[in-house]
Amino acid sequence: MTMRSEAGAVQFTLDGEAVAALGGETILQAGPPPRPRDPAPLLQGRSETRRQLPRLCGGDRRRAGPGPLLLPQAERRHGRRQHRRAPAPRQKMVLELLQSDMAETAYTRDSELDAWSARLGLGRPRFPAREQPPGDVSHPAIAVNLDACIQCTRCLRACREVQVNNVIGFARRGAEAEIVFDLGDPLGESTCVACGECVQACPTGALMPAGGLGLEAPERRVDSVCPYCGVGCQLSYHVGGDRILYVTGRDGPANSGRLCVKGRYGFDYVHHAQRLTVPLIRRPDAPKQALLGLDPADPFRGFREASWEEALDLAAAGLREIRDHQGPPPWRASAPPRAPTRRPTCSRSWCVPGSGPTTWTTAPASATPPRWPRCWR
Repeated sequence: MTMRSEAGAVQFTLDGEAVAALGGETILQAGPPPRPRDPAPLLQGRSETRRQLPRLCGGDRRRAGPGPLLLPQAERRHGRRQHRRAPAPRQKMVLELLQSDMAETAYTRDSELDAWSARLGLGRPRFPAREQPPGDVSHPAIAVNLDACIQCTRCLRACREVQVNNVIGFARRGAEAEIVFDLGDPLGESTCVACGECVQACPTGALMPAGGLGLEAPERRVDSVCPYCGVGCQLSYHVGGDRILYVTGRDGPANSGRLCVKGRYGFDYVHHAQRLTVPLIRRPDAPKQALLGLDPADPFRGFREASWEEALDLAAAGLREIRDHQGPPPWRASAPPRAPTRRPTCSRSWCVPGSGPTTWTTAPASATPPRWPRCWR
């Protein structure tokens, strides 16, 4: 039973349970949590894309009027009993029809369609399978498996209404209806910016991370903040075998679960062979050269490992020596594209005092192009 104590709450009965909710809320927002036998949430995403489609829920549409029922209308219906959305046989039939369209191959370990079918005790579908569409692996980060698509339009609403990219569409009608990208282009050749919102919204594995990562079981989930810019998008790293398998958005105040291409797919630098994980100081027997002379395969040939305190003290001593012997020179500070806003601000604070003119630059435009294929190919 769902009860609220706020003043002005509307009391009514929904599916045999007493419910109290505030004015302006919809029945979906105010009602009790979905019951285990109710598969309607299969078509619900986050609040921006939440809608009910009678194709799946098999709802009993006895009430009149389009759109969601708001509580001012429900207040006039006080004391009336609202009917259940769908009897169990009708739900089972809809789920069985959807299962008959699914391929034998599994693309995800967390299929919501399989979960609801198991809860209702469905076995193999009695209906013949459809002719399965081919897969699309043209995108370097997203695998398209339309043989697992149930046309719930979650991806379409995530692309159009949540991210407002307008790449995913719904083409043709009847048995030939399908999800398309732009004008029927392969995903890798479309205008997709690879934000991955469609992957996070898909309930069946029709859109998944490339490389079959959807079938790998992560050992743990690490909640963190995106390391790229200063927006502060919250995310979760799904880790297996001390490697990041994939990233999902977390509901934070800055992003509401959304991510951009860098936050969702730009984590391979963590495992790059040339990544430096400790400070390095040049050895006395390795004089400076015109080139850096750092061999990523053997960085200790000309450098030695140091602590952060030793490295910072050495850098500060070098800057003071230049200032004391040559006067305040002009400074040029450069920030990498993964530096949050607070890091360049701190760097600039110790560059400016007591120095000459300062030039501050960030990553060049070529490092963060607007489109995914140019960024990663």
